[in-house]
Amino acid sequence: MARGLPAVWSTLVGLPFVATGAYVALGNTNVPSNVGIPTAVFGLFIVVVGIYIHVVATPDPPTMREGEEVVDSRHPAQRAALAKILVGFAGLAVTGYLLFFTFVPYVYPTVAFAVGLYLFSTGLYTYWTNTLTTYYVTTDRLIKEYRFVSLVRQELPFEKVRGVEERRSIWEALVGLGNVRVASGGGGTLEIVVRNVYSPTRFSDEIRDLL
Repeated sequence: MARGLPAVWSTLVGLPFVATGAYVALGNTNVPSNVGIPTAVFGLFIVVVGIYIHVVATPDPPTMREGEEVVDSRHPAQRAALAKILVGFAGLAVTGYLLFFTFVPYVYPTVAFAVGLYLFSTGLYTYWTNTLTTYYVTTDRLIKEYRFVSLVRQELPFEKVRGVEERRSIWEALVGLGNVRVASGGGGTLEIVVRNVYSPTRFSDEIRDLL
């Protein structure tokens, strides 16, 4: 079972869309009723995906080689994803207010809807992805595991690593998170990006100490 409570949170987030969509579809507002059905379907999609992610089994820890040990294991922090969801949800709430309680031109709620939906959707997608992602640091390798429909596992032996880079977007810096990019050299460069981790500088130093 996936970590956290993605089914609970996805249901709490999705039900307002279902309720709003049903309310609009029944013709209870001055908003065109045909807007209600896709809104309700979007909410149901969020609920269903959240339930699916909740029951997806997390992959077993990687098999260790002889003499190899797990030094650290991390999951992406959800702080940046939740911040985007909240800001996006606020934008969608502004859209609802402009549509249901004012008579302003549709261009204003349309802009608020576009911005709010983008932030909300990207934040929710990041939340789901982070829920199913695990990073392992062993004495020999950096391993990333991700499971949605199928298992994806990336491994990067430390003996091939040629660079460790720390990155922070403006959004991540505001919430105290960062990304660490670990890459091999040569023509066929392999890289693993450890996303949304606390104390990225400390994590980068941990990787460098193992090289």
